[in-house]
Amino acid sequence: MKTFWTFFLSVAISINLCAQKTVRYDLFITDTLVNYTGKERLAIAINGQLLGPTLFFTEGDTAEIYVHNKMHHETSIHWHGLLLPNEQDGVPYLTTAPILSHTTHQYKFVLKQSGTYWYHSHTMLQEQLGMYGAFIIHKKNDVIKNEEVLLLSDWSDENPDQIERSLHYATDWYMIKKNGTQSYSEAIGEGYLGTKLENEWKRMHAMDVSDVYYERFLVNGVESQQAEKYVAGDTVRLRVINGSSSTYFWLNYAGGKITVVASDGADVEPVQVDRLIVGVSESYDVLVTIPEDGISYEFSATSEDRIGSTSFWLGEGIQKPVPEMGRLKYFEGMKMMNDMMNLDGSMDDMGMEMSLQQMDMNVVMYPEITGSDKSKREEKEHHTVIDNPVQPVTLNYTMLRSPVSTKLPDTTYQTFTFELTGNMNRYVWTVNNKTISESDSIMIKGGENIRMIIVNNSMMRHPMHLHGHFFRVLNGQGDFAPLKNVIDIMPMETDTIEFNASEGYGDWYFHCHILYHMMAGMGRIFTYENTPPNPQIEDPKKAIKMVYADDRRFYLGAEISVESNGSDGEISYMNTRWKMDTEWRVGYTKAKGFESESHVGRFVGKNQFLFPYAGWDFRYRETFELEENIFGQTSTKNDRGVACFGIQYTLPFFLVADFRIDHTGYLRFQISRHDIPLSPRIRLWGTYNSDFEYSIGARYILTKYISLSTHYDSDMGFGAGLTLTY
Repeated sequence: MKTFWTFFLSVAISINLCAQKTVRYDLFITDTLVNYTGKERLAIAINGQLLGPTLFFTEGDTAEIYVHNKMHHETSIHWHGLLLPNEQDGVPYLTTAPILSHTTHQYKFVLKQSGTYWYHSHTMLQEQLGMYGAFIIHKKNDVIKNEEVLLLSDWSDENPDQIERSLHYATDWYMIKKNGTQSYSEAIGEGYLGTKLENEWKRMHAMDVSDVYYERFLVNGVESQQAEKYVAGDTVRLRVINGSSSTYFWLNYAGGKITVVASDGADVEPVQVDRLIVGVSESYDVLVTIPEDGISYEFSATSEDRIGSTSFWLGEGIQKPVPEMGRLKYFEGMKMMNDMMNLDGSMDDMGMEMSLQQMDMNVVMYPEITGSDKSKREEKEHHTVIDNPVQPVTLNYTMLRSPVSTKLPDTTYQTFTFELTGNMNRYVWTVNNKTISESDSIMIKGGENIRMIIVNNSMMRHPMHLHGHFFRVLNGQGDFAPLKNVIDIMPMETDTIEFNASEGYGDWYFHCHILYHMMAGMGRIFTYENTPPNPQIEDPKKAIKMVYADDRRFYLGAEISVESNGSDGEISYMNTRWKMDTEWRVGYTKAKGFESESHVGRFVGKNQFLFPYAGWDFRYRETFELEENIFGQTSTKNDRGVACFGIQYTLPFFLVADFRIDHTGYLRFQISRHDIPLSPRIRLWGTYNSDFEYSIGARYILTKYISLSTHYDSDMGFGAGLTLTY
């Protein structure tokens, strides 16, 4: 199934005079080809594995890790959750020098903690390509028995560069693959037409809980794994790490209850639950017990959008699976979302003051909680009462309690409020409506306490990770508030965390750990005052520009139709704020002529409904008719070459109003809608302007990039053919 370039993993241990030991690992980073579906795709291998080897240490060890970059491009490794010197943290150009092609970089630091952690690349999208592994630190004098590491991840057969680009162009392909487009035909069929209309009236896209479609989900680099050695009565510690790029996982166990004993590497008082959801980059240590011999019990991790899962089987014998989690009820989620969204794009929690995962707004979509649609139909048809399913006990943050006091030092506090904001249409993710590159570093003083009030004003979850520090989650447990380094902020929640600025110096990243959200700008940098020069960063001004470059990148997109009446198309190049585009309509005869418009503009506002632009317009069509436009001006729609200035605004129902004036004083108003989801694969569109030009069309989506298409244009007439969408 998989082919790799294989390298030898060497581990050297030396004992020093203080009875501490240095544990050395050599990690060889290579390009590799992975074959899952009959076609090979480039990935990254660490010591010949699709995901990196698990590194084992004991608290107090000195970790000495040599990273040998055998690739033709630079890389990096961040040690997620570890307390270490700033220059060892592993964020390229911010804390640590990038590991250049065909060079070796040494990391060396003393391990001040124990627990379940992991490591991953912090360079571009390499994490999605397979560059990650587990990092386990045992307590001193620990007796290691019945322990398993479960590193969960998501895998796409698509190049992650294309995933990222597609997200910025609001592709619907991933929802088609998930069977969750929530089109008009589906809304009518399920009795939710009013919900769908209200959704689009408020300019909201279809309900989703995960941005990307993944072909498979993995545990320790494979789709399923089994530990046969366990027998009845054994209690096993599972060190579960969510090393995915953008997937939350539901954890369930076929053998009974799950006992949570640690989160993000820090111990918590044992708490027993039926299930829990682990956010992107979070880790949980859990205990499970083997009830009987002769049965292999499934510990399953199901993606939050429920399109797939991965399994770890404990024990030998007949397999006992976890009941499959039912398909999400998307229209119920859409209805809930409508209630919380205002027409101007702002959110309203309706006075519920949600926090700490106590109120999962997505619960309306869970058939195991609300009952399946099939059960409701049977109840209606047979007039029988079907009891609601027993609601499982689900972990939330209020249940976590530290076994020791986590009270901060009695010193001054500095408080920050962060609003998490986003734009699904153009995939811009911000903090206080600013990306990383648009924000200054947040200055803090060594020794002071930092309190963060985090408000999620979006309909997506955000797992916010703080580098190099543990924070207290203020959850009602007083001095025993749990310590974490990742907090999952659910939609419309407000959570408060606090930490002591104990590291003394350096730049420390605070960001959403959904890879594509981070790359789109969702994060901040905390900087200690009076930080000395970082020996890893030779040119700080140049280096910070490299950090900022991530969310400033431009993405190319195009939609090109070749039909029997001519060619229509648009090519655009845009980033988080700016867009350049050229559109055209070209006929096959002089009577049909050609039109071409180009614009450069900047999106304005949190929701980016407003787009002022400047550009030019060239067109020619052989005709002798004189017409007037709606404003009483002699129409120039068949012959003009002008500079123009205009403004576009997205109205309810995603209608785009475009008003412009050219340098001759000629006015034009246009109204259009680009994508009307009639069915999962059929899209309608239309446009009309003050020159009395209009066009209507449809396309049937065959693949992500190719559609059958047809349209009628008032100047070009009827045509049919193919449309390429990139």
